[in-house]
Amino acid sequence: MDKGFLIDMDGVIYSGNDMIPGADVFIKTLQDRGIPFLFMTNNSQRSPIDVVNKLIPMGIKINEDNVYTSAMATAWFLGFTKPNGTAYVLGEGGLLSSLHQNGYSLVTQDPDYVVIGEGRNFTLEMANKAVDMILGGAKLIATNLDPSPMKIGWSNLGIKAIVKMIEEATGRKAFSVGKPSPVMMRAARKKLGLTTDQTIVIGDTMDTDILGSIQMGYKTILTLSGVSKAKHINHYAYAPDMIIDSLKDFNIDEALEKLSVKSNTSEF
Repeated sequence: MDKGFLIDMDGVIYSGNDMIPGADVFIKTLQDRGIPFLFMTNNSQRSPIDVVNKLIPMGIKINEDNVYTSAMATAWFLGFTKPNGTAYVLGEGGLLSSLHQNGYSLVTQDPDYVVIGEGRNFTLEMANKAVDMILGGAKLIATNLDPSPMKIGWSNLGIKAIVKMIEEATGRKAFSVGKPSPVMMRAARKKLGLTTDQTIVIGDTMDTDILGSIQMGYKTILTLSGVSKAKHINHYAYAPDMIIDSLKDFNIDEALEKLSVKSNTSEF
């Protein structure tokens, strides 16, 4: 059976602006062998072309079609749920363009939805306006619920922190579209053109990549080059199908053989 990969980026392909060793060779191998893959990222700030350009200095050359973001998933979800709707957005770049491409108008009063994504232009005035809109009937949507990395000098609050503040102020819970939500996990798989049994996810985070994939029935590979570490894995009630130190240590043929056997014997 043909298989393909949904691949997280930060912690798998790069850390900050530095490529994680082996990532370029891995992606080139997939391209040379015609194995389908899609970068699946919760970052809603970057557009696909931004991702393409970020990878070029690392020696990784891809097309925009190889990228799927939580902004794209959010815009698709809203366009499907309420076509030609309106949104007030706390976010930038890729989120704004994705909403436009899915027929959404960006407004500053009486929106159908308040949408929260990554950005550097967040102000309390914007938050107060969003609170009033939600209390007035707008629905609250988050592109993802990624936490802050809790590092000194980090310039962005994690979306989770912003969402929690607005939830507290409104008494309303946000619907999150990004990983581990099945909305994004399923949409990314369909964009790649694979069935559930054909899909393998490579990620560095147990709480998003691995959790969302297991809930969807995908095969999972956890790389220890990012957030989740070996000492933490036993804290979870679920486990990845494979664990690798980094893509430098990844043997595609061995992984495909192992995961194909597991797929044929699984009762999940």
